[in-house]
Parts: sequence; C-alpha cells; structure tokens
Amino acid sequence: MSYPVDSYGQSQNAPGCPVTGTGAAAVTPLFGADFAADPHAVYGRLRATGSRAHPVALEPGVHAILVTSYATAREILLSPDFSKDPRNWADLMRGNVPADSSVRPMMEWRPNALFSDGHEHQARRQVIDDALGKVDLYQLRRFVEEAADELIDQFAPTGRADLIGQYAKTLPLRVFNRMFGCPDDIADRLVEGMSALFDGREPEKSNALVTQGLVDLLEFKTATPGSDVTSWMLAHPAQPGGEEIIHQLVTLMGAGTEPEANLIGTAALKIFADPRFAGHSAGINPPISESINDVLRWDPPLANYGVHYARRTTELHDVVFPTGVPILMSFAAANNDPDEGIAAEQDATHSAHLAWSAGPHQCPAQRQALSIAHTAIEMLFKRLPDLRLAVDESTLEWRPGPFHRALKTLPVRFSPRAARAAEKASAVANGAAPRAGSLLQPGPPPTAPTKPSLGGKVLNLWLNWWRGDN
Repeated sequence: MSYPVDSYGQSQNAPGCPVTGTGAAAVTPLFGADFAADPHAVYGRLRATGSRAHPVALEPGVHAILVTSYATAREILLSPDFSKDPRNWADLMRGNVPADSSVRPMMEWRPNALFSDGHEHQARRQVIDDALGKVDLYQLRRFVEEAADELIDQFAPTGRADLIGQYAKTLPLRVFNRMFGCPDDIADRLVEGMSALFDGREPEKSNALVTQGLVDLLEFKTATPGSDVTSWMLAHPAQPGGEEIIHQLVTLMGAGTEPEANLIGTAALKIFADPRFAGHSAGINPPISESINDVLRWDPPLANYGVHYARRTTELHDVVFPTGVPILMSFAAANNDPDEGIAAEQDATHSAHLAWSAGPHQCPAQRQALSIAHTAIEMLFKRLPDLRLAVDESTLEWRPGPFHRALKTLPVRFSPRAARAAEKASAVANGAAPRAGSLLQPGPPPTAPTKPSLGGKVLNLWLNWWRGDN
C-alpha cells in the first residue's frame, strides 16, 4: 500500500516522498523544458515504480498527486468519493499557494460547471448542454471554412507559415466569436486579448481587454438576444443572474480555444511526420480523422488535468489518497497505460480514451471540437496541397507547463498561392456567407432575459481571478 500525503507533499506515515514514501527526490516536476520535450519518458519512469499515483510538483512549491493508471483515473472520474471543488485544496485555503502562481488560475474555484459537484454542477452543466445542443454542425463547418480561408489568405502568397501562430491559435477564437454571437468590434477585442494572453504578452492589458469584451458581450446580448450560445445561456431558466454567467462563458472560451489550437497543431504534425500518415505527400488525401483520434488517444492536448480532491481519506487500488491534495488525472499517461489502457492494436476511432475526461464532467463540446479540428486541417490541405514541414521534426519545441501538450511553433512550406479575397468578397456581397448568429438550429430567438448589470464589479472579480487575488 502506498502512503498518503498531506497538503504540503510530505508523507504522513513514512519519511520522505509523498505517495510512495521512497525519499524526497521522488517528487517529479511537471514543469520545465525537459518535461515538455518528452513527457512520455517521465510517465514511463513513474510507471516503472509500480505505483498507480505519484507525487509531483506543478511548479516549485506547489505539490499534487498524478494518476497514471487508466483504471484508477477512470474510477476517480466516476466516483462520488472525489470532488471537483478546489475549496478542498488545503494549501490554497491556508494561503500557501502564491498569488502569482502560474497554475493557480487553472485550479482556483469559480462558480462554474467545471468546479462544481452534485446538484450545482448538474444545473450549471444543463445550461451549457442545452445551449451547445442547439449548434448546427453544418453551419459551424461553413463558418470554420470561411475563417480558415481568411487566415490562409494571409500567408498563402508567401509560401511559408507558422501554423500555430498564424492559424491554429486564431481560428478557434474566431469560431468562438461566431458561436457566441459577438459583434465585430467585440470579437476583434477578444481575438486580440486572448491571442496576447496565450503568448504571454502584456497580461494585465490583455486580461482587461478580454474581460471587458465579455462584459460588453453579455450586456449586448442581454439587451439584444439572438440565435447564439450567449443568448440561450442568458435565457436559460437554470442560469442564475448576475456575475456567474461570465464565469461559465470564460470556462467555455478557455476550453474551446487553447486545447483546440493544440489539437489542430499536433494532428497536423502527425500528418506531416508520422509514417502511418505519410500518404498525403504522394497525392493521397490525408487521414485527418485518424490523426485527430491518434492525438486524443496518445498525446491529448490537455495532458494532465481533471483535478479532483478526496472527500475523505480514500484507499483505491492500493493507493491511499489523502484529503486536501490536488489529484490530477494524467490523460496522456493513462491512455498509454500498457496494463490497463487502450490496446495499441485497437481501431484508431476507439473512444475509450480519456482525452475528453469521463463521468459527470466529461467534455460537453466533443462534437463541436472534432468538427472544428477536422475542418481546419482539411482546409489547410485543400488550399495548400503540397503543405510540408519546413524543419526537421526533431527541432520542434513544445511549450513547458504541467497541463498541456502544445507546440511552440509549426513551420511549414508550400507552393505560393493566390489569396481568395476577391472570391470571398463576391460571396459575401451575394449573401452566400452565413451571418453572425446563424450557427444555431432554426428557431425563434429568445426574448430578452431580465438580468442585472454586468459592469465594473464583474470586471474586477475576473481580473482578480487572473491575477490570483482572493
């Protein structure tokens, strides 16, 4: 049996390392360039200890438990004995997590579906499920095609591009704006602000830009509802008034942009560099669905997350999980678990992987995420059929961080091609392009909900959350 740990990452019943009791050196960092370069080597070393769960540091001084066993991760995700509420995080409640911690924003409590349990979670999740359920995937595909054309036009004549910075990071933001009914001026601010946040540029200014953009969107949609996700969420009978809606929207925005960008980038890389998908260079259509599913199974864009907390000291599969300590699911390691994970010979479309998580907090936007990623990659090869890597795969760098699997850049070359700006302008003039707010299935727009103002108070609360203030 493995030893439990307290919230400071120290063994309660044996000296040395959390969980295993084998010495302080066994605490494994999930940050830095070495982990980013080859996380699977780290997972392999952890698995070789014989334990299903391991003491890790998410950043210096911030400890957690990482579950690498498929069966254990899945059981925690499904079990009512574990909570998603970060107010169970003892170190955070004791003030031991620095205000400027880089991982705190991804783990701190907020009133949304992600950090709720039980009836609260069910009510918040129902709002999201009902709103996303109205999205028409055909219309969504049409807009992704338009957004892709606009972005590809910007680099098509040059013969080279960075598919992360110039394509994958921006396209999901544009999709978000259309799905959520953003007017052009608000959409431009959100794209600018979120892009800067992802790049780490001027965080205070970027946070303010994003927050004010969302506040403006909510106030606009409260006064002028339409057929879009924001309006339907505002009008939902289970959606509380006031500031909670912005927390729900931010959760959707974060989950629908950064991981989506990473999925597009990594799946495209597999088509370029993985011998299993090399046929496209010989004029064969690239196996897009297979490459996307391969990423989700073996190298998911959100590699380590699904944070839970034991409600009481809990023994599971010979591991004792203490209260007060964040328990992260390593979706990447669990999917690759040689004893309990997904067999390598199983079909590439096998859906048992944990990239979408599992249980009551399973991703609510799987269909939309897959449609966006598939269409985005399809458009690249449709417009630029001789697209290829511009550098050796071994020189590519991955962004450091405990949660994501994300390329820094993806340089490509191709034969220069003319932009489609004139063709696009003609289509818009003839009414062929869908209007903003046209992504939902036909039906009358909701009546304007009665909601209080979402002005400066919410802006300050959201900025405090980004800063890590209480």
